[in-house]
Amino acid sequence: MTQRSPKATAERNRTLALASALVRGAVAAGLGLGSLTVLVMVLWISSPYPDSGPGGALRAGAGVWLLAHGAGLVRPDTLSGVPAPVSMVPLLLAVGPVWLAHRAARDAAEAEEGRPRPSQAGVFCAVTAGYLLVVAGAAAGARGGSLRPDPDTLVFPVALVVAGAAAAGVWTAAGRPLGPLPSWSPLVLQEAIARTRFRDRAEAACRSAAVGVTVLLGGGALVVAVALGRNAGAAQEAFLGLAGDWPGRFAVLLLAASLVPNAALWGASYGLGPGFSLGTGATATPLGLDGTPAAPHFPLLAAVPDQEAGSLLSGAALAVPVAAALAVAWFTARRAAPADVPRAQVWSRRETVLVTLLAALACGAATGLLMAVAGGPLGTGALREFGPVWWLAGPAALAWTAGIGVPAVLLLRLWRLRTPGWAWRRDVPEADEPQVTESAPAKAAAKTAAKATASEEKAGADAQAAIGRPHRWWVPWRWRGRAVGASGDAAQGGSAAPAASAVPAPGAAPETVSGALADGAGPGAGRGDAGFEPYDFLPTDPWHGKDWHGKDWHGKDFREARWASLKRGSGGLMADFPAGPAGPAGPAGPAGPAGPAGPTGQTGPADSADPAEVAAGRPAPEADRPEPPTP
Repeated sequence: MTQRSPKATAERNRTLALASALVRGAVAAGLGLGSLTVLVMVLWISSPYPDSGPGGALRAGAGVWLLAHGAGLVRPDTLSGVPAPVSMVPLLLAVGPVWLAHRAARDAAEAEEGRPRPSQAGVFCAVTAGYLLVVAGAAAGARGGSLRPDPDTLVFPVALVVAGAAAAGVWTAAGRPLGPLPSWSPLVLQEAIARTRFRDRAEAACRSAAVGVTVLLGGGALVVAVALGRNAGAAQEAFLGLAGDWPGRFAVLLLAASLVPNAALWGASYGLGPGFSLGTGATATPLGLDGTPAAPHFPLLAAVPDQEAGSLLSGAALAVPVAAALAVAWFTARRAAPADVPRAQVWSRRETVLVTLLAALACGAATGLLMAVAGGPLGTGALREFGPVWWLAGPAALAWTAGIGVPAVLLLRLWRLRTPGWAWRRDVPEADEPQVTESAPAKAAAKTAAKATASEEKAGADAQAAIGRPHRWWVPWRWRGRAVGASGDAAQGGSAAPAASAVPAPGAAPETVSGALADGAGPGAGRGDAGFEPYDFLPTDPWHGKDWHGKDWHGKDFREARWASLKRGSGGLMADFPAGPAGPAGPAGPAGPAGPAGPTGQTGPADSADPAEVAAGRPAPEADRPEPPTP
């Protein structure tokens, strides 16, 4: 059936995916409702004096589950006969339902093998609708209980909380992208989100704000713990006075545990300065307790400070917003001047200050929202105002974070950039600068040239040390005789001539021959040619083509002799025509290999020159001069 039509199969898969998302939302709501209902039923069963039957326990469990979503409850059974509202949300109980809705949307939005990915909007609507169906059923079932839900609060904030959790789950399944925004959003905001730089700065600000809020919560919890330790006797008395049996004490303990995040927020509000209200005419601040509190006897309320000002608890509480501001500054400075980027990519002062201010604004907004949820009315009289003053706590958090965070982040940025050559900072080029890379042949040629230059310099230095002055190739008997005299071979009656392999072959690398001869590893080593350095090219100067007596080596006789030698060596391939007139001298290539050495190990008539005459500066006979090399 699935192979009849691909279009029908795709539509069927999408429908099944949306139906699955609807079921997932209903199951998530049912799990949260069932867990709290089971807990209430266990407490009701274990209580020795139950006030109602199983139906009342089920309705109470549904009311507590709706309260965890932010719904307002009404308690009709009061001493005055006037129904009393109960709007303080135990934040620890709210974690479970919100997580279940988030997880259901995330799992429904993920792609399954063999099925196309469902639309994000469809998954969001399906999960939210399935969850709200269970909410409506629970509200209808709890209508006649001891804690009745307020119908006005089912839309706001219950529906808003469920929709926010589902949207967060869909966003998580998509990879937490920061864009693109919908088409109906402002164009300026769409262009800003499209920039990577803006997204990076916004992400850094959000992370710093989250760290600041976390430090505020931790500091507030520490303040409450210290206050409870100081008033441990009053807390124990209140705990034992609320219930005399163990099931009741266990219920009170569970209620106190679910209100621990609320107490932490109360401590943070106390440290920020605005404090919290204990009734319509009482406010607890670091400066003292103003008015007469109307708080009920509860173990956590034993941590309320007394009317003394300037105590140790007040000073410790003022350190909480300072620590939060320093945490925001530290995490912003780490992103502004990280250790793994070059100095040119560090944020500017203006950008660092703007990100810190944005983080302070987000921290203030989140703190005000949490403070509004942490408190709420517990009655119609003096307890109409109970909890933190959220509309003052949010601006106070903003002021503390911005006032301390901005100077601190600038000092931290300056400290991380205090010296240009700090050890942990790498001096690497900019990411957008073009990287110039050499090819392998270019690197090999450069390496070969460097080796040739080094070999030539070494050979020249050896020749300088051997003969005392730079040699000249047109008077080889001059430096050869001196080399012989320097090496102690003058007693042989002549100087050693260079070996046949001294002249580099065509195409051979210059450093190969010269380096071998300079190191004494060539064929002529040990025969008085320690300072010999073969030439690479014939000079182009006309005077260089003349011998000691001024005879031109490029004259007609020598040209004809060279031409005949080339004709004999060509094997009959060269045409038979006379040598032309000599043209301008140009750079000649390296000479071919010399002929075999004679019986005495010498290669030319120049070896018969008298070393004494050479040393005296007198020229050798013309017959004893070597034949000029063939170009």
